[in-house]
Amino acid sequence: MTDGPDYGFDTLQIHAGARPDPATGARQVPIYQTTAYVFRDADHAAALFNLQEVGYIYSRLTNPTVAALQERMATLEGGAGAVCCSSGHAAQIMALFPLMGPGKNVVASTRLYGGTITQFSQTIKRFGWSATFVDFDDLDAVKAAINDDTRAVFCESIANPGGYITDLDAISAISDEAGIPLIVDNTSATPYLCRPIEHGATLVVHSMTKFLTGNGTVTGGVIVDSGKFDWSANDKFPSLSEPEPAYHGLKFHETFGPLAFTFHGIAIGLRDLGMTLNPQAAHYTLMGIETLSLRMQKHVENAMEVAGWLETHDAVEAVTYAGLPTSPYNHRVEKICPKGAGGLFTVKLKGGYDACVKFVDSLEIFSHVANLGDTRSLVIHSASTTHRQLSPEQQEAAGAGPSVVRISIGIEDPADLIADLNQALNAVR
Repeated sequence: MTDGPDYGFDTLQIHAGARPDPATGARQVPIYQTTAYVFRDADHAAALFNLQEVGYIYSRLTNPTVAALQERMATLEGGAGAVCCSSGHAAQIMALFPLMGPGKNVVASTRLYGGTITQFSQTIKRFGWSATFVDFDDLDAVKAAINDDTRAVFCESIANPGGYITDLDAISAISDEAGIPLIVDNTSATPYLCRPIEHGATLVVHSMTKFLTGNGTVTGGVIVDSGKFDWSANDKFPSLSEPEPAYHGLKFHETFGPLAFTFHGIAIGLRDLGMTLNPQAAHYTLMGIETLSLRMQKHVENAMEVAGWLETHDAVEAVTYAGLPTSPYNHRVEKICPKGAGGLFTVKLKGGYDACVKFVDSLEIFSHVANLGDTRSLVIHSASTTHRQLSPEQQEAAGAGPSVVRISIGIEDPADLIADLNQALNAVR
């Protein structure tokens, strides 16, 4: 089916990218478990390899099951196209890959997932790239951090772990003025709660492992391209605006227009980096997205109830959930995430590190795992796990200090979740 003004989100999350299989009539998207595809003839093969015709060559590049997921994600985010890959971390590297080069930098929020901070502060150095971390609530600091070598601005819509909501409109105004793309990680919000492209984002990335799949079964990532950025406005992005030697001088932006980034992500990114999403994982994710709106509504309802209860407990020092009226980010919910502040937040316990460890070990319904966005409620002590590689200063800046526990609220009965939290907090005391 095609996108249209008459189709609501609930319809698109089921039907976008999905068509009855032409060979069999199968209604669910089949798992095309194949490595390669037979060409009609030699001319057809040459046209595919020359990017003169769209089709399937080899499943490192394109696969029909994955293509259905790409179309669905582009539709739900309001983008021109999308590229799926093997994980959220892969999506981040693939988003930066056409933009960066030796000596270039990305300006990133201090409030990011710990693995992202490590990837940006350590791993990308091996490519000759660098990152400057800034508090994105300080708009003057964001502006000051951008220089002639900056090639992207990066933040999360709802930050992991604290659930902080970024003022995307203000940040996109800064990136627009500098003539560089804004990349927004929308993992914690999903397109149901937030559509960053509507707030000025150029690219949107997801760890589809989380809320999109929703059941903790597979890993996956995606980059959604808004199709709105002018890659040829200056000479900062030669991978997209200048002749590509591997395709006989083809210029991606000149040739593919709004789909330039998407085609580059497949024809160069997946071809050479090989961060391919397998069709089985794509199938699981497609099925998960079919119930996304229903699950996100329940995540939000449960999070509001549980966070409100936690805020009143005498063993709790603070709760960071943006949906609470007491949160300094509550005023951003209506503008950025009008359907709710998500299901992720942190709890600061009065007993510090030892209390957090005891609390996590005492929970029964909550699963102690390094994941979020599951139908099940999850918990982790970020300072000793997901943010362990960071310095104490970085942990505090990210909202993952030693006295903080991250909670991902699932879709269980909220009364049962509160009872479990209560007994665990009592065990701490």
